[in-house]
Amino acid sequence: MAAPAVSALILLFARAVTAVRAIWSHDGPPTRQCVYFANHSSHGDFILIWTVLPPRLRRVTRPVAGAEYWLRSWLTRFIGRDVFNAVLIERERETRTEDPIACMAQTLDGGASLILFPEGTRNQGDDPLLPFKSGIYHLARSRPDVEFVPVWISNLNRVMPKGEFVPVPLICTVSFGPPLRLRDGEAKEPFLDRARSALLSLSPHAGETP
Repeated sequence: MAAPAVSALILLFARAVTAVRAIWSHDGPPTRQCVYFANHSSHGDFILIWTVLPPRLRRVTRPVAGAEYWLRSWLTRFIGRDVFNAVLIERERETRTEDPIACMAQTLDGGASLILFPEGTRNQGDDPLLPFKSGIYHLARSRPDVEFVPVWISNLNRVMPKGEFVPVPLICTVSFGPPLRLRDGEAKEPFLDRARSALLSLSPHAGETP
Protein backbone atom coordinates (compact mmCIF):
# COMPACT_ATOMS: atom_id res chain seq x y z
CA MET A 1 0.00 0.00 0.00
CA ALA A 2 1.35 3.42 -0.96
CA ALA A 3 2.39 5.88 1.72
CA PRO A 4 -0.40 8.44 0.94
CA ALA A 5 -3.07 5.75 1.43
CA VAL A 6 -1.53 4.64 4.73
CA SER A 7 -1.33 8.26 5.80
CA ALA A 8 -5.05 8.73 5.13
CA LEU A 9 -5.90 5.56 7.06
CA ILE A 10 -3.86 6.66 10.07
CA LEU A 11 -5.59 10.04 10.04
CA LEU A 12 -9.02 8.41 9.97
CA PHE A 13 -8.09 5.93 12.71
CA ALA A 14 -6.64 8.62 14.99
CA ARG A 15 -9.73 10.77 14.59
CA ALA A 16 -12.10 7.83 15.11
CA VAL A 17 -10.41 6.64 18.32
CA THR A 18 -9.66 10.01 19.92
CA ALA A 19 -12.14 12.48 18.35
CA VAL A 20 -9.13 14.77 18.60
CA ARG A 21 -9.60 18.50 18.27
CA ALA A 22 -7.18 21.38 18.14
CA ILE A 23 -7.32 24.30 20.55
CA TRP A 24 -5.44 27.18 18.95
CA SER A 25 -4.02 30.27 20.57
CA HIS A 26 -5.78 33.57 19.79
CA ASP A 27 -3.53 33.96 16.73
CA GLY A 28 -4.82 30.73 15.18
CA PRO A 29 -2.64 28.23 13.27
CA PRO A 30 0.95 29.34 12.54
CA THR A 31 1.38 31.31 9.35
CA ARG A 32 5.10 30.59 8.99
CA GLN A 33 7.62 27.82 9.49
CA CYS A 34 8.04 26.80 13.13
CA VAL A 35 9.08 24.13 15.60
CA TYR A 36 6.19 22.58 17.55
CA PHE A 37 7.43 21.33 20.94
CA ALA A 38 5.18 19.11 23.02
CA ASN A 39 4.81 16.90 26.05
CA HIS A 40 5.58 13.23 25.43
CA SER A 41 3.75 10.27 26.94
CA SER A 42 3.04 8.01 23.95
CA HIS A 43 4.54 6.91 20.64
CA GLY A 44 1.38 8.35 19.07
CA ASP A 45 1.97 11.90 20.27
CA PHE A 46 3.28 13.29 17.01
CA ILE A 47 0.46 11.54 15.12
CA LEU A 48 -2.15 13.58 17.01
CA ILE A 49 -0.31 16.85 16.36
CA TRP A 50 0.08 15.93 12.72
CA THR A 51 -3.60 14.94 12.54
CA VAL A 52 -4.99 18.27 13.76
CA LEU A 53 -2.74 20.46 11.61
CA PRO A 54 -4.44 22.00 8.57
CA PRO A 55 -3.41 20.10 5.40
CA ARG A 56 -1.23 22.97 4.17
CA LEU A 57 0.80 22.79 7.40
CA ARG A 58 0.76 19.00 7.66
CA ARG A 59 2.39 18.67 4.25
CA VAL A 60 5.46 20.63 5.38
CA THR A 61 5.74 19.36 8.97
CA ARG A 62 8.15 16.57 9.93
CA PRO A 63 8.33 14.84 13.33
CA VAL A 64 11.70 14.33 15.01
CA ALA A 65 11.96 10.75 16.27
CA GLY A 66 14.43 8.19 17.55
CA ALA A 67 16.09 6.21 14.77
CA GLU A 68 16.53 3.11 16.93
CA TYR A 69 12.75 2.78 17.32
CA TRP A 70 11.60 3.67 13.82
CA LEU A 71 14.28 1.65 12.01
CA ARG A 72 13.78 -1.55 14.00
CA SER A 73 11.56 -3.27 11.39
CA TRP A 74 10.42 -2.85 7.80
CA LEU A 75 6.98 -1.73 8.99
CA THR A 76 8.14 0.96 11.41
CA ARG A 77 10.73 2.07 8.84
CA PHE A 78 8.01 2.43 6.21
CA ILE A 79 5.74 4.37 8.58
CA GLY A 80 8.50 6.59 9.94
CA ARG A 81 10.28 7.38 6.71
CA ASP A 82 7.69 7.05 3.96
CA VAL A 83 4.42 7.93 5.68
CA PHE A 84 5.53 10.66 8.11
CA ASN A 85 8.85 11.68 6.53
CA ALA A 86 10.31 11.76 10.04
CA VAL A 87 13.70 13.26 10.84
CA LEU A 88 15.28 10.20 12.43
CA ILE A 89 17.83 11.05 15.11
CA GLU A 90 20.48 8.73 16.52
CA ARG A 91 20.13 9.22 20.26
CA GLU A 92 23.15 7.21 21.43
CA ARG A 93 25.98 9.70 21.64
CA GLU A 94 28.70 7.03 21.46
CA THR A 95 27.45 5.43 18.23
CA ARG A 96 25.81 8.30 16.33
CA THR A 97 27.23 9.28 12.95
CA GLU A 98 25.44 12.63 12.57
CA ASP A 99 24.93 15.62 14.83
CA PRO A 100 21.19 15.75 15.74
CA ILE A 101 21.12 19.55 15.93
CA ALA A 102 22.72 19.83 12.49
CA CYS A 103 20.16 17.37 11.07
CA MET A 104 17.25 19.38 12.47
CA ALA A 105 18.74 22.71 11.39
CA GLN A 106 19.27 21.36 7.88
CA THR A 107 15.62 20.26 7.79
CA LEU A 108 14.52 23.76 8.80
CA ASP A 109 16.77 25.22 6.12
CA GLY A 110 14.89 23.06 3.62
CA GLY A 111 11.65 24.84 4.53
CA ALA A 112 10.01 22.21 6.76
CA SER A 113 8.54 22.70 10.20
CA LEU A 114 9.38 20.23 12.98
CA ILE A 115 7.59 18.41 15.80
CA LEU A 116 9.95 18.03 18.74
CA PHE A 117 9.68 16.46 22.21
CA PRO A 118 12.16 18.27 24.47
CA GLU A 119 11.73 15.83 27.38
CA GLY A 120 13.72 13.40 25.25
CA THR A 121 11.77 10.31 26.31
CA ARG A 122 8.21 9.35 27.17
CA ASN A 123 7.02 10.58 30.54
CA GLN A 124 5.59 7.63 32.48
CA GLY A 125 5.67 9.29 35.91
CA ASP A 126 3.38 11.53 37.92
CA ASP A 127 5.10 14.83 37.11
CA PRO A 128 3.36 16.70 34.27
CA LEU A 129 6.69 17.30 32.53
CA LEU A 130 10.17 15.84 32.74
CA PRO A 131 13.14 18.25 32.68
CA PHE A 132 13.89 19.51 29.17
CA LYS A 133 16.98 18.29 27.36
CA SER A 134 19.26 20.99 25.99
CA GLY A 135 18.66 20.14 22.31
CA ILE A 136 15.77 22.58 21.91
CA TYR A 137 17.99 25.41 23.16
CA HIS A 138 20.84 24.53 20.80
CA LEU A 139 18.39 24.33 17.90
CA ALA A 140 16.93 27.73 18.81
CA ARG A 141 20.43 29.15 19.07
CA SER A 142 21.41 27.78 15.66
CA ARG A 143 18.25 29.18 14.02
CA PRO A 144 17.20 32.18 16.18
CA ASP A 145 14.66 33.47 13.63
CA VAL A 146 12.53 30.31 13.88
CA GLU A 147 9.48 30.41 16.16
CA PHE A 148 8.87 27.67 18.75
CA VAL A 149 5.21 26.80 19.38
CA PRO A 150 4.29 24.98 22.63
CA VAL A 151 1.77 22.14 22.21
CA TRP A 152 0.04 20.23 25.00
CA ILE A 153 -1.46 16.80 24.22
CA SER A 154 -4.17 15.69 26.66
CA ASN A 155 -5.44 12.14 27.27
CA LEU A 156 -3.44 10.18 24.70
CA ASN A 157 -1.55 8.29 27.43
CA ARG A 158 -4.96 6.99 28.58
CA VAL A 159 -5.98 6.01 25.04
CA MET A 160 -2.90 3.84 24.61
CA PRO A 161 -1.41 2.97 28.03
CA LYS A 162 2.12 1.61 28.08
CA GLY A 163 2.20 -2.10 27.26
CA GLU A 164 -1.30 -2.14 25.75
CA PHE A 165 -2.03 -2.81 22.08
CA VAL A 166 -5.78 -2.10 21.93
CA PRO A 167 -6.63 1.62 22.18
CA VAL A 168 -9.31 2.86 24.57
CA PRO A 169 -11.56 5.42 22.83
CA LEU A 170 -11.31 8.76 24.65
CA ILE A 171 -11.58 12.37 23.55
CA CYS A 172 -8.17 14.02 23.18
CA THR A 173 -7.20 17.64 22.72
CA VAL A 174 -4.11 19.27 21.28
CA SER A 175 -3.61 22.80 22.64
CA PHE A 176 -1.32 25.28 20.88
CA GLY A 177 0.18 28.26 22.68
CA PRO A 178 1.65 31.53 21.42
CA PRO A 179 5.06 31.13 19.73
CA LEU A 180 8.29 32.11 21.40
CA ARG A 181 11.82 32.77 20.19
CA LEU A 182 15.27 32.79 21.70
CA ARG A 183 15.95 36.26 23.04
CA ASP A 184 19.17 38.12 22.26
CA GLY A 185 21.86 36.86 24.60
CA GLU A 186 19.48 34.46 26.38
CA ALA A 187 21.34 31.62 28.12
CA LYS A 188 20.33 27.97 28.10
CA GLU A 189 18.65 27.64 31.49
CA PRO A 190 16.45 30.77 31.20
CA PHE A 191 15.31 29.66 27.74
CA LEU A 192 14.54 26.11 28.89
CA ASP A 193 12.64 27.45 31.92
CA ARG A 194 10.64 29.83 29.72
CA ALA A 195 9.83 27.13 27.17
CA ARG A 196 8.85 24.65 29.88
CA SER A 197 6.62 27.22 31.58
CA ALA A 198 4.93 28.04 28.26
CA LEU A 199 4.16 24.37 27.73
CA LEU A 200 2.96 23.78 31.29
CA SER A 201 0.62 26.76 31.02
CA LEU A 202 -1.40 24.80 28.43
CA SER A 203 -1.81 21.69 30.59
CA PRO A 204 -4.61 20.65 32.95
CA HIS A 205 -1.94 21.11 35.65
CA ALA A 206 -1.54 24.82 34.93
CA GLY A 207 -1.13 26.72 38.16
CA GLU A 208 0.43 23.80 39.99
CA THR A 209 4.09 23.84 41.00
CA PRO A 210 6.16 22.17 38.23
